[in-house]
Amino acid sequence: MNPIVFENELCVLKIGEDAIAKSVFLKSAGRECLSPAEYVPFFSVEQPRPFNNEIKLAHPNRRTVYPACRLRVESEVTGPDGIRRITLAAGFRLAPYEALIEADVAPRYFAFRLKGFRVPPEAYPGLKMDTPPVSAFTLAALPLPALDCFGEWLNVSHDAVSSVALIAGDPTVWAENEAHDTPSGTYRVLTAKVRKETGLYDRPAVLLAAPTDSFLDAMDDAERDLGLPPGAASRRSNALNASTYWTADCTPANVDEHIRFAKEGGFRLMLLYYTSFFRERGYTLNGNYDWRDEYPRGKEDARAMVEKIRAAGITPGLHFLQTHIGLSSRYCTPTADARLNLTRRFTLSEEVGPDAGEIPVDEDPAGSALADGTRILSFGGELIAYGGFTSERPFRFTGCERGHRGTVVRSHPKGERGGILDVSEFGAMSCYIDQNTSLQDEIADKIADLYNVGFRFCYFDGSEGAGPPYEIWIPLAQYRVWKKLSPAPLFTEGAAKAHFSWHHLSGGNAFDIFPPDIFKDMIRKYPAEEAPRMRQDFTRLDFGWWGFWLPEGRKDGGTQADLVEFGSSRAAAWDCPVTIQTNLAGFRAHPRIRDILAVFRRWEEVRAAKWLTGEQKEMLRDTGREHILLKNGESGFELLPYEQIPTGDPSIRAFFFRRRGKNCAVFWHLYGEGILDLPLPSDCAVTRTEDGDPLPVERDGNRLRIPVGDRLWLSTEAGEEELRLAFAEGTCG
Repeated sequence: MNPIVFENELCVLKIGEDAIAKSVFLKSAGRECLSPAEYVPFFSVEQPRPFNNEIKLAHPNRRTVYPACRLRVESEVTGPDGIRRITLAAGFRLAPYEALIEADVAPRYFAFRLKGFRVPPEAYPGLKMDTPPVSAFTLAALPLPALDCFGEWLNVSHDAVSSVALIAGDPTVWAENEAHDTPSGTYRVLTAKVRKETGLYDRPAVLLAAPTDSFLDAMDDAERDLGLPPGAASRRSNALNASTYWTADCTPANVDEHIRFAKEGGFRLMLLYYTSFFRERGYTLNGNYDWRDEYPRGKEDARAMVEKIRAAGITPGLHFLQTHIGLSSRYCTPTADARLNLTRRFTLSEEVGPDAGEIPVDEDPAGSALADGTRILSFGGELIAYGGFTSERPFRFTGCERGHRGTVVRSHPKGERGGILDVSEFGAMSCYIDQNTSLQDEIADKIADLYNVGFRFCYFDGSEGAGPPYEIWIPLAQYRVWKKLSPAPLFTEGAAKAHFSWHHLSGGNAFDIFPPDIFKDMIRKYPAEEAPRMRQDFTRLDFGWWGFWLPEGRKDGGTQADLVEFGSSRAAAWDCPVTIQTNLAGFRAHPRIRDILAVFRRWEEVRAAKWLTGEQKEMLRDTGREHILLKNGESGFELLPYEQIPTGDPSIRAFFFRRRGKNCAVFWHLYGEGILDLPLPSDCAVTRTEDGDPLPVERDGNRLRIPVGDRLWLSTEAGEEELRLAFAEGTCG
C-alpha cells in the first residue's frame, strides 16, 4: 500500500492507508524518529459502550476503543497563509462510520483537527440519539524510541540531534504518553486526544519533529499560527533568569524602602502579592478584591506605585490565587454562589426545615469529606457544616450546623440538588471554582483590572485548586486569566503545571519554604533534583521560594549569607533564578542584611552578564560541594570552592578556601558583633572586602583580636590545618 505523505521543511511524515504511522523522518539528520517496536493506529475513536445493535449484541457492553484501519485523502488545498490543508477520511474496525480529519502541513509542524463524522443512515436505525456516540477521539498516536531526554510536561522526546513532540494546540486537548519496557529497550507511545465533555471538534493536536537546536523555532511557528501564548519566545527572554524580590506588603507608604532593598540586592524583578493591594485575612476574603485603605483612589494609586517601581529599573509582577474563593468572601456569605465547585452532588430525599439538624439525601454519602474544616454542604445558597453521615438507608448527614459561615438559613424542598463544597486543603480558608461556569472569568476580570495598571509578569498561585480533570482545568483556569492580561506577560510562573500551561508558564514549581537548619539539604533534594528534569522540557524552574528568618533566638543562625550563596550558585548552575520572600521589619533588624543582599547582587550580576562558563556550571552542579563568588579588580568575578569549618564560638560562622596561593577564610558574627580572638600568626591580613585595604586589628603575639560583625576576609601564609585549628579554638566576646 502506498502511504500518505506529509512533508514540510524539517521532516517527512508517512501514514499508511491502513492508518498506521510508518515514518517520521528528520531530513537534516537523516534519522528515522519512529520506534519499530509497535504498530500504532494514528487515529482511533472511543465510545462509552457499543450502540449499534449488531455490535452491541456481539461484543461486551463496556468502554470500547475502535482503532482506525483505513485512511484516504478526500481533498487538498493550500490556504492564503501558505499552509497545505489535507482532508482525510478514516474508517474504523467495527464502528460503522468515518471520521473527517483536517491535516495542516505547515513549514515546521503538522496539525490535526477532527472536523466531523460521516454516518450512514442505517448505522443506528430507530435510535433517538446524537450519532455517532463518540466519547473521545485520538487525533494522533506515535511510538517513539527512548532518547536521552523525555520532557513529561511538554510531551517531547529529544537528544542532541532530534526532538519530536506531540502537543495540545488547545487547552482542551489531552496530550499524554505511556512508557513501554521491552527486552530490546524502552519506547513511549505519545497520544493527543479530544473528549466530548470538553469538545471534540476543531481542536488541534500538533506534531513537531525538528533538529533539537531549532525545536523552539518550530514551536514558535506553531504558537504564532495557532494563536497560542508565546511559550517559545518567553523562554528566550532575558528576564527569565532574573531573580525576584517578593513582598506581601508593599504600599505607597513603604514602596521606596522596598525599592532600596531590592536595588541593594541587585533584583531586576519585584513580585507583589495581591495582599499588597487588597484586604485579606489568610485566604478567607479571596475573590472580593476590596482595596486596602492605603489606596483611596484605587487603581490610580496602584498605577502610581507600580510606575515608581518601573522607574527604578525594576520590572513589577503580580502574584495571585486565581482559583481560590475565600469562605468569608461575598461569594460564600451570606449566600453561597451556585458557581462554587462541589466535589459530590446529592439530592434531598425529604423537605428540610430551618431547624433540621440532619440533612436527608437519596445518594450514599460513603467517601464524603471528613477532614476538619472540609465537612461543608451547599444547598440553595446555605452552607451547612456536618459532623458525619449514616452508612445505610435512609442516608443522612448528621450533627449539622445550619447557616455555616454566616449564610442565611433556609428551608429546602425535597428534590433540591446540592453537594459537598470543594474546600481548599490549604487551611480550609477558601474553596474552589466550578470551572464549567462563568465564575473563573469573573475573577479573571478582577485580577486583570489590577494587573493592567502596569505589571509585566505574574505568578499563578494555588493552581492545583481546579478540580478534576486536573490536566485540563489547571491550565485552562490559568489561560482564562492570561488572556485578559494586557500587555501579555513577559513570562509567568505557577504553583502547578499541566500540559497546555507550557505555553504560558515559562517556569515555576518554586518549592515552599525551607527553614535555615535544613535549607541546603532541601535545595539538594528538591530544586537541584528537578532542574535537570525541567531542562528536558526546554524550561527552567525557580529555586525559591525562600523565607527570611532573623537570627535572634535561633540556634541555626536564621538566614545567613552562606545559605544564599549555596542556593543561588546551585540555581545559576542550571540558568535558574531564585525568589526571596521579604519583610521590611526583618530586613531592618537583621544584623547581616548588607552581606546577604551583597550575595544576591553578585549572583544577579553574573546571571545578567551570562558570565558563567559551561565548565563552571558543571562544577556548580555538584551539590556535595559549596562555592563562593568573589569580586576582584581583574576579571570582575572569581568562583572558588569553599567549605565550612568548625568554630569554637557558635556565634561565628567561617569558611575556608584557597586563593592566589594563600589559605583564606571568610567569617562573620551571626547575631550581632564582638571581638574575635584567633590564635594566628601576625602575618595574617584581614579585610572588609576580598581585595580591600587591611583592617586594623590588635595583635598579641600569635593572637589576633578582630572586631567582627559584617563578613570579613582573612588570608595568611599559615598552613591550612593551622588556620582551621585557629577558628576551632577562637572565642568571641
